[in-house]
Amino acid sequence: MQRVVRMAPMQKLAPRFELGESESCFEPLISGLPDDIALNCLLRLPVEFLPTGRSVSRRWCDLFGDKGRFFTKRKEMGFQDPWLFVLSFDKCTDKIQWHVLDLVHLTWHTIPAMPSVEKVCPYGLRCVSVPGDRSVMVCGGAVPGVDCPLNLAMKFDVVLDSWTVVRKMITPRTFFAGGVIGGKVYVAGGNGGDGFELGSGEVMDPKDGMWRPIASMGATMTCYDTAVLDGKLFVTEGWFWPFYSVPRGQVYDPVTDSWRSMEPGLREGWTGSSVVMFGHLFVVSEHERTRLKVYDLDNDTWETVGGSPLPEEICKPFVVNGVNERIYVTGKNLCVAVGFIHRLNNDSTDNKLDFMVRWQVVEGPSGFSNLTPSSAQILYV
Repeated sequence: MQRVVRMAPMQKLAPRFELGESESCFEPLISGLPDDIALNCLLRLPVEFLPTGRSVSRRWCDLFGDKGRFFTKRKEMGFQDPWLFVLSFDKCTDKIQWHVLDLVHLTWHTIPAMPSVEKVCPYGLRCVSVPGDRSVMVCGGAVPGVDCPLNLAMKFDVVLDSWTVVRKMITPRTFFAGGVIGGKVYVAGGNGGDGFELGSGEVMDPKDGMWRPIASMGATMTCYDTAVLDGKLFVTEGWFWPFYSVPRGQVYDPVTDSWRSMEPGLREGWTGSSVVMFGHLFVVSEHERTRLKVYDLDNDTWETVGGSPLPEEICKPFVVNGVNERIYVTGKNLCVAVGFIHRLNNDSTDNKLDFMVRWQVVEGPSGFSNLTPSSAQILYV
């Protein structure tokens, strides 16, 4: 059966696809179309079609033969397609793998492997996306089998389709918080050497690549989940079953370089993995039948989102992301649940947060049957 490729709405025309003198005699990119329009069409192809496209003609081979050039052309034309970058590991070999889901075409492809100096435990790593830099950054981690945190840092440049090892963090850490605020990468807390929890934090500006210390958290704690909301970094220690004690939570304000304690209702109801949408914090709960809920900042309470719970096909552990009014929950075998969120009209005077979710499942390819997600980030490419 012939596969149909869905084309996105036409964007602005590309600058003319310049050819060298030796290429001027080549036939058009697509017969019957000007090169500008043809290039606009070809750059919309999913990445998985690039190997096949190289065999069509010499000019297609020139365009698709180098991912770096392909992505550079997309950047020049202003393409902005969301991709879901998933850090996973094979449950049999513990080998770390990166897979990317094109959220427009719902097709998977791979990126080059991270430069591996040491074997790293995938759960202890912290991954963040840096939109302005068009990169995904990976920090920290630990050596499996020994209690030895790492301060490594590396980034994947989407346009160059390659990894670069960048300046190491000041403090080795694992299971720590991280987020991007104002284009800068912030990390805090986590486990240090000998299993001691950390209260320190640091920030890195991608423009100069330097890590600098920030104010102490005022508490030493590892991170269960973290989110950036209203320009602040929220860090929760998280509930652990059985519920022996109330979790701790801290909030960092980069403007004042200061931390404060999290509101009681927020920290006690943060029982799962979070995502920020519509300016609100949503959590896919791990303890309440995997229902989706949203935090009401004005009342320091949580409201259950209408609709069904997370589909049963999504097995724990899972990671959560969101973009364009959709929540993406990636579970074992890289099966992805897409939650379509919309806000209901609320005519009452209580300003209740009325949201509804409708789920759709995207099955992972058969070759992903042994993969478990550790982290995921969305980046426009």
